[in-house]
Amino acid sequence: MDNFQEIISRVTGPATEWLAGINDWLYTFVMIVALVGTGLWFTFRTRGVQIRHFGNMVRYMAQSRQGADGGISSFQAFAMGLATRVGIGNVTGVALAMILGGPGALFWMWVVALVGMATAFAEAVLAQLFKRRHPDGTFRGGPAYYIKAGLKSQTLAVIFAVSMVFALSVAMPMVQSNTIAGVLSASHGVPSWVTGLVVAGLAALVIFAGVRGVARVTEIVSPAMALAYIVLAIAVTVVNFRQLPLFFQDVFLAAFGLREALFGTAGGLLAALLNGTRRGLFSNEAGMGTNPNAAATATVAHPVQQGMIQSFGVFVDTILVCSATGFIILTSGMLDLQRLGADDSAHLTADAIVGSLGSWVTIPLSIIIFFFGFSSVLGAYAYANANIVFLGGNAIADWAVRISVVLCSFIGAVLALTFVWTLMDTAMFVVTVVNLVALVKLSKWVVAALRDYERQKAQGGEISFDPVAAGFPSDLDCSAWQVAE
Repeated sequence: MDNFQEIISRVTGPATEWLAGINDWLYTFVMIVALVGTGLWFTFRTRGVQIRHFGNMVRYMAQSRQGADGGISSFQAFAMGLATRVGIGNVTGVALAMILGGPGALFWMWVVALVGMATAFAEAVLAQLFKRRHPDGTFRGGPAYYIKAGLKSQTLAVIFAVSMVFALSVAMPMVQSNTIAGVLSASHGVPSWVTGLVVAGLAALVIFAGVRGVARVTEIVSPAMALAYIVLAIAVTVVNFRQLPLFFQDVFLAAFGLREALFGTAGGLLAALLNGTRRGLFSNEAGMGTNPNAAATATVAHPVQQGMIQSFGVFVDTILVCSATGFIILTSGMLDLQRLGADDSAHLTADAIVGSLGSWVTIPLSIIIFFFGFSSVLGAYAYANANIVFLGGNAIADWAVRISVVLCSFIGAVLALTFVWTLMDTAMFVVTVVNLVALVKLSKWVVAALRDYERQKAQGGEISFDPVAAGFPSDLDCSAWQVAE
């Protein structure tokens, strides 16, 4: 198996360098402007919905436990979104960003998240508006659906759906299993191929049960693991609370290139901006087009309610969990930017927590990281399934995706970390750009839905959604809502 991994590394090495060069150009000159620009656009159009309605976001999330008519509850949809949001990106992704971009990368992750909350709100609202009822009683939806029904572009919708299926059935499982394998290898000496077999085997047990099975598992696992990780982070914060002022000082100074010692291995302000944005995108997924697939599955009274819940997920992911990881790493004293390389990101966070709390935490932390990655694999299948359904795929196509997710969960564990992250960046670029274009063009429907919600909220009483009463034109296909009414 060691010889096999060496052969794979030799084969993927040149591909990694080639893709990394392309990614650097795309993310530097296209992605940063597109992501932040779209977030600012929706912040302006919705008059700061992520700030004005933050209280409602928390309230709806807390009250969204029940589904309707056998559908998936709003909380279950939130949990599926949380499964891919709060995970490996919060552990390895933050570590990778800080190694390459220095502590300042964390600041740019915050910026992407704060404006991205408005983007996440918009894409979830659109996913709800244009969702479709599935024969099993659940809903399906996402960017492919609102591109076709809203923009009336079958071609662009198909491009998105095909790209999304590849990204989520190939690249995403590889990233998750690779990080799990890196942590278990560094902390417990578990061979990567063994970890790959375990992840693939467990994924098969859940994924072969379909989307409902994924919803049931992620409803329990994702919030529980996120809470457990936050508890560990709080413990580290308590132990190192005197370093909090220094932590924020280092982050802000490094973010604007004001202290050379805090530059990441890639060096300088641009490195902090580039790596913070790139890893922030992967972590919170705002604008990426993945979470709308989960948002569409929810049974809610009004599209805006699920938009608020999904927006809150971005806050939990980056402002809470990623910040906790950054604090853990920076206060541990283990962020040696002269010594560490990208491959060290797989175990840096774990080493930092163990260094602060002691060796006893190694096993519980490994369990948390395992389920972070595992739940993300499950979420990836749920999203891929929505796009397979859109493409008209039959049971054979769906099973092909399930098998791909399982196989890639094994293969990713034995590949080089830099290769799988680079592949993920490349795969997600296409779907993100297509999704952002659609979001901007359909922004008027997001604003219309928000105004309808706020009007009903001001009047009091039960909130519901009627496309006609809300002023949506008859040729805009919101048939799932018309049937529900």
